[in-house]
Amino acid sequence: MQKALRVYGQVLRLVRRLPKDSRPYYAKYARENFVNYRDVEVSDTQFLDELFLRAYNHSLWVLNKYSVDESTANKLKEICCG
Repeated sequence: MQKALRVYGQVLRLVRRLPKDSRPYYAKYARENFVNYRDVEVSDTQFLDELFLRAYNHSLWVLNKYSVDESTANKLKEICCG
């Protein structure tokens, strides 16, 4: 659970780096996705790792879409993949 909260917090920090007009959309999108998976069993580490990797990859895609330097996602990468 703690890891999920750290990932969510880091995703929201990355949203702040996006253009101002797109921030509300991506913040809402992130929240909806985390809420959708809140009932996942904590013991299902393989599935959780896949979700965290998906969150990281999607974050990279969004950052690239808005030409934000990918290195801003290094902290998220450490949390998700490290």
